[in-house]
Amino acid sequence: MKILLIDVYNYNKGGAETVCFNTGKLLEEHGHQVVYFALRWDKNNPSPYSGYFPESKETRKGLLKQVKNVVNYFYHFEAAKKIEQLIKHEKPDIAHIHLIWGQITASILPVLKKHQIPILFTVHDYRMVCPAYVFRNGSGRICEDCKGKYFYKCFVHTCCKGSKVLSAVMASEQYFRNVFFNPSKYIDGLLYVSNFARDIHERYMPALKDIPKITLYNFCTSIARIPKAMPKERYFLYFGRLSSEKGVKTLLKAFRDLPNCRLDVVGTGPEEKALKKYAHISCMNNVNFLGYKRGKELQDLVTNAFFVLVPSECYENNPMSIIEAYAVGTPVIGAKIGGIPEIILEGNTGYQFISGDVQTLKDKVMLADSVSAKDYVYLSSKTLNFAHGNLSLDRYYLKLISFYNQFIKK
Repeated sequence: MKILLIDVYNYNKGGAETVCFNTGKLLEEHGHQVVYFALRWDKNNPSPYSGYFPESKETRKGLLKQVKNVVNYFYHFEAAKKIEQLIKHEKPDIAHIHLIWGQITASILPVLKKHQIPILFTVHDYRMVCPAYVFRNGSGRICEDCKGKYFYKCFVHTCCKGSKVLSAVMASEQYFRNVFFNPSKYIDGLLYVSNFARDIHERYMPALKDIPKITLYNFCTSIARIPKAMPKERYFLYFGRLSSEKGVKTLLKAFRDLPNCRLDVVGTGPEEKALKKYAHISCMNNVNFLGYKRGKELQDLVTNAFFVLVPSECYENNPMSIIEAYAVGTPVIGAKIGGIPEIILEGNTGYQFISGDVQTLKDKVMLADSVSAKDYVYLSSKTLNFAHGNLSLDRYYLKLISFYNQFIKK
């Protein structure tokens, strides 16, 4: 089978790209041919298909660059032209999209339909039903006011980066897309990475209920076989973006009252300076900011952690931080929000707390800190059981290829 994988970026920018590239590698290992389509970026990895990649807002040149950027946010003319050239040359059997909105845009959907290529779409975020894609308003609070159709409220609530202009553009793009390129009329199959994401999409775009679907949690490229013993050096670990929706401020407030519990914070982001200032003013000697980490250095931190913490205050879909923790047998304490409760089994793979609530988070950290060595091995074994049962490469591939085959003409 020849699969066309589509993503905005041809480098590891975020979780969606990690899943896209890992999926491509998995398919190739099983004998399938994978063709990539993305935009041009300076950080792109080398690709034999780069000649087909259209310009991005970063690489576009000329006096009319800003005008073209706005137009291409709604409809990317070059993307439609380039993907048709790629299709004619490569003749893929199926197209699997990861990210397109606001960058590649829906311009490619009619082209794929024209050439009768089945369109599958992995739902990594909420952009199909929320203009700002995270269900948070300008005040940082969870917001579902648009209800799948009143997108002007994105402008009213200034949902996009505190900017009325950006919020207006995003709301306008959502109206434009739903009128002219409604996803429910083009997408043949949907791959959700959490049941929560499926439910909220179908609530606000009911037409999606009629599209074949599957829930596939993100997978681990490798999973440990033996559960961990209680770490000798016990530290709780947060790793991820340091931004308001990730709940790191709530995390610091909880650990302020737990001086004997060590917290290591890995990552960078817009809140980094404010978070460091808070920890300094609060005299939190139990908190270490380790900056950006990747590769083996990050993996070692996750492997050796006592617990991984996921204190999100937004509708997380299927956090890779949990997947990566389970892969090495590290239990997780996570917020009861979005898709997180689906994959944290209370008292088995970790513990849940009320999102944004300092006291319940503190209670669960104290509970974790009190577990015996025997109970810790039990928790670790359960994370590995969950990973092998739900997140393994083999199980993912079998479900994915079975779903693909539903759309391939025999």
